[in-house]
Amino acid sequence: MKKEEKEVEKKYDFLAELYHNLRTKKFPGGWFYNEMLEMPAALELLGKVKDKKILDFGCGTGIYAKLLTKKGAKVKGFDISKEMIKIAKEENPKLDLKIGSGYKIPFKEKFDIVIATLVIDYFKDWNAVFREVKKVLKNNGFFIFSIGNPVSECIEKVIHNGEKLRVLGKKDYFNEKKIYGIWNVDGKKKIRMPTHHKTYETIIKTIVKNGFEIVDYKDCFPLKKSKKLFPKDYAIYSKIPYFCVWKIKKK
Repeated sequence: MKKEEKEVEKKYDFLAELYHNLRTKKFPGGWFYNEMLEMPAALELLGKVKDKKILDFGCGTGIYAKLLTKKGAKVKGFDISKEMIKIAKEENPKLDLKIGSGYKIPFKEKFDIVIATLVIDYFKDWNAVFREVKKVLKNNGFFIFSIGNPVSECIEKVIHNGEKLRVLGKKDYFNEKKIYGIWNVDGKKKIRMPTHHKTYETIIKTIVKNGFEIVDYKDCFPLKKSKKLFPKDYAIYSKIPYFCVWKIKKK
């Protein structure tokens, strides 16, 4: 296990129950950043999944795995965090869910689709991740992954004339480095969560270099119902592309 994975593993082991409860109990209709923003775009690019063999890369507490199983998919998954997998297995007792690394996927069989939602930007070496994904994809199989939008990662909050603004340009878009987002988990605990910023140029070249072709892409736009449920978040992220989803095919 590489250093960056250990850092993420430790934080998700700590967060696992809080994270799952936030998305399923505190907000049973769905938490803004996932169910209201990222998931609708990812599910649209997934399309019909009935009878498809799907690998849930970084499956977390099994929320996607459960949803895709209900839609008729044959799902397996893995995650770096033993505490997240523990919950995922409780939520999906019939599924094959394992502890494993994205640098060494713990499955050898071939899948129709690999889905990795808000996970691969935890990795520094995307070439190694894409090589692993390619090993477990059938020919013409799809890899669908969501990440923080590379542009929004460079936006900084500033106060101008008493007004809170989000400004692009103060942070260096071209500096591909580890960045930290501050997660306010329950109003008390704040977690510094690391991701690895990549430019669009690097992402596209990584896709092509590793034998994939781009099929589709979406900037994530919030569901309309979130305007009432999460008005502050909707006001911001209906103007700024916070996440994006890529659909690529193994050639």
